[in-house]
Amino acid sequence: MVKTSELRMKDVINVVDGRRLGLIGDLELDLEQGRVKSVVVPGTSRFLGLFGRDRDTVIDWRQIQKIGQDVILVEVTGSYEQPTNS
Repeated sequence: MVKTSELRMKDVINVVDGRRLGLIGDLELDLEQGRVKSVVVPGTSRFLGLFGRDRDTVIDWRQIQKIGQDVILVEVTGSYEQPTNS
């Protein structure tokens, strides 16, 4: 079993392109099913946080390939960012 505090300290790496996406900032839970739906990696800050930050990356739980001792390997193709509500 993995604690959420342990998940938040692991780097998230995309196996498709080797890109480091960041650290997990939040989890989306399905309370009816009692399971994790997705993990959220916060967007990076822009210029010392003065100009906001990039959009969050939402990764479906099924896209997680492996949870290791130091990293979480995910397979994300296409756009990383969460779609905007326009």
